[in-house]
Amino acid sequence: MKHRTAVLPVVVAALAALATALPAAAAPAPAARAVRSGLDCTTWIHNNDPLYGGVDCTNNTGGPITFHADIVCGWAPDVTGNSVTAWPGQTQESSGHCAFYSTGIGHIGWTVE
Repeated sequence: MKHRTAVLPVVVAALAALATALPAAAAPAPAARAVRSGLDCTTWIHNNDPLYGGVDCTNNTGGPITFHADIVCGWAPDVTGNSVTAWPGQTQESSGHCAFYSTGIGHIGWTVE
C-alpha cells in the first residue's frame, strides 16, 4: 500500500501537465485586436490553411516601427514571422507557417524590435 501512495502524486502531476498542454495545442486562436507600443494589430489564421497565420499592424505613432509575428505551433517548434517596418499611418503584415506535423496554431502575438 505504501508503494501506491508514493506513485499517486507522480501520476496526478503527469496527468495535470498533459491536461494543461492539450487544450492550448488543440484549439485555434481566434482573431484578436489589441493596441500595444503604438501598433494597432489584428491576428489571423488563414481560412484554407490552419497552419498559416500572422498579424496585421497599423502604426499609430510619428516614427517607423519594426515588428514580427510570434506564432505558437502546438507540438511543433514555434515560428517567428518576417520582420517588417510600418511607417506612420501604414499597415504591414508579418506571417509564418507551422510545420506540417503541428497540432495547429495555439496563439499569435507580435514583438516590436
